[in-house]
Amino acid sequence: MLIAVRSAGALHRLLDVLPVFEGDDRITVRFTLVPGSEFDVDALAALERRGARTVAWEQACAREHDLILTASPKGALRVLSGPRVVMPHGAGFNKALKEEGSAHLPSGLDPHYLLADGEPWADLHALAHGEQVDRLAEHCPPAAARASVVGDPTLDRLLGSAAHREDYRAALGTGERRLIVLTSTWGPESLLARRPDLPRELLGRLPHDAYQLGLVLHPNEHSRTGTFDLSRRLAPALAAGLILARPHEEWAALLVAADAVITDHGSTALYAAALGRPVVGAYDGGSELIPGSPMADLLAAAPPLAEGLPEALRAAEAQDTRRFADAAFARQGQSLRRLRGELYRLLGLRPPTVPVAPHPLPRPATVPRRPAAFAVRTRVRGHRIGVERFPPDTTEAVRHLAAEHPEADMRHTQSASVLWRRARTAAAPAPHSSAWTAAGWTARILAEAPGCRTAAAVLTPERCLVRHRSAGPLSVRVEPCRAAGRVLRADPAAVISAVHAWLGEAPPRWAPPVTLICDTGPLAVRVHVSPADEADLAYEL
Repeated sequence: MLIAVRSAGALHRLLDVLPVFEGDDRITVRFTLVPGSEFDVDALAALERRGARTVAWEQACAREHDLILTASPKGALRVLSGPRVVMPHGAGFNKALKEEGSAHLPSGLDPHYLLADGEPWADLHALAHGEQVDRLAEHCPPAAARASVVGDPTLDRLLGSAAHREDYRAALGTGERRLIVLTSTWGPESLLARRPDLPRELLGRLPHDAYQLGLVLHPNEHSRTGTFDLSRRLAPALAAGLILARPHEEWAALLVAADAVITDHGSTALYAAALGRPVVGAYDGGSELIPGSPMADLLAAAPPLAEGLPEALRAAEAQDTRRFADAAFARQGQSLRRLRGELYRLLGLRPPTVPVAPHPLPRPATVPRRPAAFAVRTRVRGHRIGVERFPPDTTEAVRHLAAEHPEADMRHTQSASVLWRRARTAAAPAPHSSAWTAAGWTARILAEAPGCRTAAAVLTPERCLVRHRSAGPLSVRVEPCRAAGRVLRADPAAVISAVHAWLGEAPPRWAPPVTLICDTGPLAVRVHVSPADEADLAYEL
């Protein structure tokens, strides 16, 4: 069997089909790269880690195959010998690309690519919904006669991974924050092409302890731009905690983990809608989106980002997005079983008797960068302190700058009112070693940084030593929240900013101990402030 691909996106789609053949030693799978695509850079990268075998295009053309799978009708596929199966490489046919084939026709339904000498060259079009068959019949009737509705293997993989949602969120460090995912297709009308600063803008307005932001780019954009240049262009947003999903599998895990999606006209949002995620529209219009397509209907109903994100999210949460996905995906949960029947029919073999099921998505491997500096807005009301943290370059009104030493850059550490340091994880000391104690390090920082008012050592997730210029050294204990059998923790660095703000407005004759309530993101945690105890003072950093 030959898997023929032109791009990484097409390969990823077909890898989701391969569980159909698991356990069958009669099948040998080979991969080949179909020449001619501008997005063929790294097209086969996902195979390297799996030890898959590839064949050169010339070799693939020179032999007969028992079955050929592809996820795009473009390229010289008709010269390959053997039964050919074409699958969509997205959620239906929602876009028309003026630079390819017939500019007015949906990409994937153009007879220019589907016919050879007036006849369909594919033996099977494996589609996800009857609406797609109807549109294929409208634009290319001969090909529609060879179409079958089997469902969408990629969607079934997402649905089958829903039980792993908390595991994915743990890998991303999401906690109780709301994970908002931006999805951007490729091309001049894509979200990132038109609004390249949007990730940074949102991060500058969304409190860090309440929201986490992810970005899913079309694989073509990864291929065209490359990881190096993407990381360079997005560097400010990545430093503020943006998650840039990898193009294979990780994007799907991010959708499963997400609380809401902001999208352009790319069909990735239909997968989010099938999961029931709220969808906010950020497409400014153009010539690519096909009117009346499932994606067009979803965007027509989605509240626009222009209304403001909090308002748009509230409106999006009031909608059931699954109804739009139902117009793009039929046979949900059945695709691999149905594909097995169709593909083994073309192979002329009896299919295996073992049940077939999609593989759960792996845990995200991308670890978002932990920001090293924050502009902090606080509100002190008696013993209750509200804390909101933003990137240092935010346009929001803030009260002080807090920075992690020595991780933050020099301009932030030199101007920060709050400097903190996290203790190293416990490990056996080296034979020759030296270490600061929490007492020694905090005293040194206040001596060397005249602009700093509070130096703090985060000893554990629930324990800090805070040294304030006026109040001296204090032990701070952070109670985790306990709700419905779960333990929820706030970032101790946010609590340190809360204690700093309270000390700045504390009654003149206050004396520890005191208990504060710190509101940070969705959590309200109790914070006990007392005179520094010896164990905290002597804690080795």
